[in-house]
Amino acid sequence: MEAFPMEIPSSSSRTPTPPSSTTVGAPPSSGRRLRGIALISVLVALMLTLLLEALDQTVVGTALPKIIGELNGFSLYTWVATAYLLASATVVPIVGKLSDQFGRKGFFLVGVVIFLLGSALSGASQTIQQLIAFRALQGLGAGIGISLVFTVVGDIFPPAERPRWQGIFGAVYGLSSVFGPTLGGFLTDHGPVVGSFITDQSRWRWVFYVNIPIGLIAFIALMVYLPTNISVRTSTYRGWAAIRRIDFLGAVLASAATICLLLGLTWGGQTYPWGSAQVLGVLIGAGVLFTLFLVVERFAVEPVLPLSLFGNQVFASAALLSLGVGAVILALAYYLPLFLQGVLGESATNSGELITPMTVSIVIASVLSGLLIARTGRYQWLAIAGAVLLGAGSLLLSRMDATTVLFQATIFMALAGLGLGVFFSLLTLAVQNAIPRTQLGVGTAATRYMQQAGGTLGVAVVGTVVNNTIASDIATRLPAGASRLTSQGISAATNPQVLVNPVYHATVVHTAQHYAVAAAIASARASGAIPAGPGASGAIAAITANASQDVLNLLNEIFSALKHSLTLGIEHGLTVVVGISVGMLVLTFLLKDVPLRASHGPVEPVQQPVQVAGQAGEQLAAQHTAGS
Repeated sequence: MEAFPMEIPSSSSRTPTPPSSTTVGAPPSSGRRLRGIALISVLVALMLTLLLEALDQTVVGTALPKIIGELNGFSLYTWVATAYLLASATVVPIVGKLSDQFGRKGFFLVGVVIFLLGSALSGASQTIQQLIAFRALQGLGAGIGISLVFTVVGDIFPPAERPRWQGIFGAVYGLSSVFGPTLGGFLTDHGPVVGSFITDQSRWRWVFYVNIPIGLIAFIALMVYLPTNISVRTSTYRGWAAIRRIDFLGAVLASAATICLLLGLTWGGQTYPWGSAQVLGVLIGAGVLFTLFLVVERFAVEPVLPLSLFGNQVFASAALLSLGVGAVILALAYYLPLFLQGVLGESATNSGELITPMTVSIVIASVLSGLLIARTGRYQWLAIAGAVLLGAGSLLLSRMDATTVLFQATIFMALAGLGLGVFFSLLTLAVQNAIPRTQLGVGTAATRYMQQAGGTLGVAVVGTVVNNTIASDIATRLPAGASRLTSQGISAATNPQVLVNPVYHATVVHTAQHYAVAAAIASARASGAIPAGPGASGAIAAITANASQDVLNLLNEIFSALKHSLTLGIEHGLTVVVGISVGMLVLTFLLKDVPLRASHGPVEPVQQPVQVAGQAGEQLAAQHTAGS
């Protein structure tokens, strides 16, 4: 079957084109266009694309201390990660709709190119501002790719065959999201040194450069083997007629609303207080923009997000569950390493290895859930079981403290991972099975968008709880001698980074000792305790040693108090995760089973537009309507 069997006249044509029920670009009834080496090549390329783009959501976390050490800009620390997530989430819902209208392949290849260009430029960055800008570029490409990977899997396989493949791709996504910090730490510590370009201090650049050779392989495979007509195109227009039907206003409003929402969630409680004008302003702006977006989508000819989707109970439930999954996985990915390093005293590398059981359990659960759904044809019972496992694991994780044995921690993480893994394939499968093929791209993209927004929301809310708990608790635990430090010194000594970042820890200690020694020597000179002549150097050495040791003892007391406060903060933060898990359990009872189709099934007819120009065309259209 030809990809586009019908030609649509240009907007200048005076002859109306009658409506047609022909399905444009419909695939064979089996739904499978790829076989043999072509199928394998496309699937491997999709997995590599997903692996890289999901990894880069979290891979920079463990590299940030060295990045900041070389590029400076500590005040912009969080923006290296935020820029990527923000740009990625902004483009996801838009590209889903556009790929439904105009096909997947072109958007997919452009997304890979943008991602690789952003990776190369990020690795070559010379300032923190450059790195943030190029990370945003990287995020734009990743948003396109992550959105379309799961959609293309739905294009290739009919619903009855999707579970096992969605399970594998869900496992890849989960593995990438959780394994990112471990890989980032490894590349930062052990990446190759290349002449004078990549020195021992700049090994962190491999966090970005490693994407390029792998991404090029994926790009070539997709360019050669991915069919242009892999999907059902809902737009039969060409040229300017097609461009005019794009919902530009809806796309702009969706992007602006997403940026405002994620900025508010990112700033709140971290950069600015939640009640500040900056945070409230962007959150109110997000609410206004989302409201305008809904109004525009109600009347748009080709809406970015068809509101009719939310009338589908399966889609609505899966979208909210995706929000919860995103919140939980990023909250755990951010704060479990902090607990292992800051409370249990593990190194960054060891903490990454200790999270491996959770990573493995996510992979196992995702693959097994896909196989079970393929065998039984049902998914609601698995969703309920996954929510129960996630809630139990999260509850146990929230009970951990400094006395927790590492074996216990790994068991708790594995239990939570089993619950999370179930949802990675299940939700995409449920949505794709419950909506028409003509909405496969926008429906899949909407769930990915909700998951990414949930990730930002989860990190923001849990981070606020953790930070507020630490701030209030440490204020009651500071030793009496802390008043000897400056306000800046106390602030630095009570920053949780001092427990997890050896460079930051050493800087805090060195700075405090420097000021303490200077003050002690000045006081001794003023009191005449330092004799003139040859004995002065000995007296100064003794004063220096005593002052340094006194400050070190004081700092150790503060660090001990901070560890207790950090434990309490993470406990409260993970309690929020427990609450999210309970909410997800309630939602699973609304995720009704829809029988899996053995084929792609009938595609809703793509109605050909009646194109007219001028008064004559309008009269012909009216006559045609009256005659029917």
